[in-house]
Order: sequence, then C-alpha cells, then structure tokens
Amino acid sequence: MIGIRLSEKRQAREKFALFSGRFVLIFVNALAFLIFCGLLLKAQPILKSISFSDLLFSSSWHPMRNEFGLFVFIVSTLEVTLLAMLMAIPVCLLASVYLSEYAGRRFREFSRFVIDILAGIPSVIYGLCGVLVIVPLVGVLGDYAGISTTGYSLLAGGIVLAVMVIPFIISISVEVLRMVPDPVRECSLALGATQWETIKYVILRKARRGLLAAVVLGFSRAFGETMAVLMVVGNVAQLPASVFDPAYPLPALIANNYGEVMSIPLYDAALMSAALILMLVVAMFSLTAHYTLQKIGDTFER
Repeated sequence: MIGIRLSEKRQAREKFALFSGRFVLIFVNALAFLIFCGLLLKAQPILKSISFSDLLFSSSWHPMRNEFGLFVFIVSTLEVTLLAMLMAIPVCLLASVYLSEYAGRRFREFSRFVIDILAGIPSVIYGLCGVLVIVPLVGVLGDYAGISTTGYSLLAGGIVLAVMVIPFIISISVEVLRMVPDPVRECSLALGATQWETIKYVILRKARRGLLAAVVLGFSRAFGETMAVLMVVGNVAQLPASVFDPAYPLPALIANNYGEVMSIPLYDAALMSAALILMLVVAMFSLTAHYTLQKIGDTFER
C-alpha cells in the first residue's frame, strides 16, 4: 500500500514537472509573438495615416509637420552594419581558421575565454572606448584625406560595431569548423594535400553554410545595436555621402526620441513602426541563420 502511494506521488511530481516545463517553454516562445503584436498595435495609427511605402521610402523626417519618412534611418542602419561586417568578416575567418586548425589546445582554450569576455562586455563600454579612441582617430584620418569631419561618423560606428561582433562571430565559427569530422581532414592529408590545401578545399567548403550562418547572426546583432552606435555615429538625419559623414541608424533614433515630445501626433506610432521594422529584419536573419546551423549539424551527424 505504501509503495503504491509513493509511486502515485512520483507520477504526480513527474506530471507537475512536465506541465511546468511545457508551460514555461510555451510562454518563452510566445514572448516574441506578444512583442510583435504590441509593436504592431502601437504602430497602427501611423500605418493607417501613411502608406507603408511612404513610411519606408520617404526621406522627409519632420515630426512637427507629421512627416515621418524612415528612409534615411534605414539606409544609415544598413550602411553602418554592412561597413562593420566588411571589416569584421576577414578578421573573424582568419582567426577562426587559426584557432580551429593551427592553435594548440591551451592557447585555443585561453583565446576562447578572452573572446567570451569580449562578447560579454556591455555595449556602453564599447561606446565609451569609441568616443575616446575611435572618434579622434577618424578625425585624424579625415584630416589626412582632406575631408572635414568631427570624427562622429559612419566610419566610427562601423569600426565600433565590427569590434563588438568579432568575438560573437569567431565563437560560432570555431564551433562550426570543429564540427567537421576528423576523418575528413585525415583523408585529405593522406591523399597528399598540405594542411592549408585541406583547409581551403575541404574544411571551408564543408563548413561554408555554418560560417555563413555565423556571419548572418553577427549581422543580426549589429543591425539592432543601439548604445555604442548612438555614441559615435553623429545622429544627423541625412543620407551620408561618405564614410566620414554622420549617420542616424534606426536604433539610435528610437533611443534618442522615445519619451520626448510624445505630444506630437503620430510621433509615438512612428517610433514604434521603426522598432517593428528592426524586429522583423533581425528575426528574419536570425531564423535563417538558425535554420542553416541546424541543417549543417544534421549533415555532420550523417
């Protein structure tokens, strides 16, 4: 009788644990949908007043006249993000290959420890370092190039973003390269290929989807970064003509203006629509990267 009661209690605990875990998982997965619905609801007033094409492709940003074109901010976001990725990708690829294929175990573990620390540094710290180091450096580069600049520019934002995403991309890329089975390396070397030829023609080709996913995830993180970019990019609502001109990305627009002059009609809805665009772009790239990583993992398991 006592054994039956203990068995029933255990089953009840298991059912409760299963129910609790399932409920928490559903709640966490529903958060993204709830955030999307909240942003969409808050953006409804401007979506009803202005066509979506005008909102995306108009360059006129004059809240006092109810003109809320986001084109300048979208272009600035894309430019600073692409500039950061152009600087970060070669560094990340070379560092990942070295850590995965050439470095000793102790050095690899120490480097990954340092990379994890860099990835965890708050963005405001990177922003402060950008203001103290990168902005004056860009100003000097502008003087050498004969261009008048304060240093607060697209280039400064790109450099700071590149430094921020490099640890993130390296960490994922090393894991992807280490997922390539050792027999693949051994077969290539046994056929007479050098280590570099094995890396170039076998390992990188085998891991190319995973490396692409790592880059996409880095792009997603850089695209939505706020504080560090806000501090060094200049925040001027105009299309930058060169990398030495100031820019105004979407995250900086939201951070600078939300909570200010909300008495202006549609201002709040315009900022919420900008947040909605950010969320959709980041979600699209993140889902693509996660799907690619899952496919590459399934391929390696086979």
